[in-house]
Amino acid sequence: MNASIVNFMRNAPATYHPGWGAAEFTDWQDEQLSWKNSCYLGDWSFLWEIQVDGPDALRLFEQSSVNSFAKFPIGAAKHLVQCNDNGKVIAEGVLMRIGEQSFRTQSTTAFWTAWLIRNGDYDVTYSKPSRFQFQVSGPNALAVCEKAAGESLTDIGFMHFRTVRIAGVEVHALRQGMAGEVGFELHGDAAHAEDVRAAILASGEEFGIRRLGRRTAMINHLEAAFPTGGWHYLADMFADGFMPFMLEEFDLMGLSGKIGGSFESDDIDDYFLSPIALGWGKSVKFDHEFTGRAALEREIANPSKVRVTLEFDSQDVVDIYGSLFEDGEPYQFLDIPHQERWVAWSDAVRNDDGDVIGISTVPGYSYYFRKVLTLSYVDPRYSEPGTRVQVVWGAPGTRQKLIGATVAPAPYKKDNRRADLLALARPA
Repeated sequence: MNASIVNFMRNAPATYHPGWGAAEFTDWQDEQLSWKNSCYLGDWSFLWEIQVDGPDALRLFEQSSVNSFAKFPIGAAKHLVQCNDNGKVIAEGVLMRIGEQSFRTQSTTAFWTAWLIRNGDYDVTYSKPSRFQFQVSGPNALAVCEKAAGESLTDIGFMHFRTVRIAGVEVHALRQGMAGEVGFELHGDAAHAEDVRAAILASGEEFGIRRLGRRTAMINHLEAAFPTGGWHYLADMFADGFMPFMLEEFDLMGLSGKIGGSFESDDIDDYFLSPIALGWGKSVKFDHEFTGRAALEREIANPSKVRVTLEFDSQDVVDIYGSLFEDGEPYQFLDIPHQERWVAWSDAVRNDDGDVIGISTVPGYSYYFRKVLTLSYVDPRYSEPGTRVQVVWGAPGTRQKLIGATVAPAPYKKDNRRADLLALARPA
């Protein structure tokens, strides 16, 4: 069964992601610099979302996730992580507490939570609100959002939210920052999305705001080390009956799951990763019973993989493009700045002896750092920055190349998400 799943996913079509509104708005180099020099407006409204209401809502999330709920007031948010019995990630996304018994969650946690409600014994209901979700992130994000809202936002703590009004529309302003910079996610009724978007862009004009397109949107996740399912890891979503449920209940936008890269195994479990390997160990709290707890207790005491960034040797990348201008079979194309296809990439990482010591995920080109980078998960013995490794580039059965790579920290760029907003605020 496992081998057939792997074979199916290797041969699945590589579907293009339809999100973010366009491939580019100015150009991808300009857009990539926005979260260093100014800020961007990115549209994540394509993410799936559900609202969960009822007396068992908190119990549902507590029993299904690694996160602690000892402190979770109304107006707070968490990075929700849900695992299987083996401690491998099934789903992850943002969870917002909007009332005593009311929660909203976006991304793959919407799928899995709905599935748990459908098949569990919880006194809750779920609905699928139609809402926009805009991100404004970068050094000028606070100034832009304050101008759009017409009020100070310095009181909003990290991973907290409150209601503001933009273009006369009620909006939840959630402070986070997926680019590793100060940022706000703005959530509201999809019927008013265009009015709010226009107001943000108008407010941001003097601050150099850019719109973020599909070609470069995931580079901020790469630089800031935010692994994303379907790109930087394969989630375990193969429970009996779950796929038909997703197809029936959610619009999957034509996306199909696919495995890419040089790493080979007939066991689908070898492609799954735990929250510890993905760098989310701080979110794993053993103050409650949850699915996968026993496996994660064992792993956290003796981790087998550590999240790092790999810097590809630039000359090896140039050689890949050079093969397009030579006779014979070229190397597999390395798409820059980032592939637009929905592929869970897994390349084998080797040491000097040729032993596989980890997995390298989808590569991306950082125009700011002038490097091809990947989020990778390697044996802890090879996780020290500066360690040299090799990445096997090329799908099985094609011409392959060993790319030299250097281990670097993850996140690769400085994490500025929790910067003091009062220090950034403009004088009144």
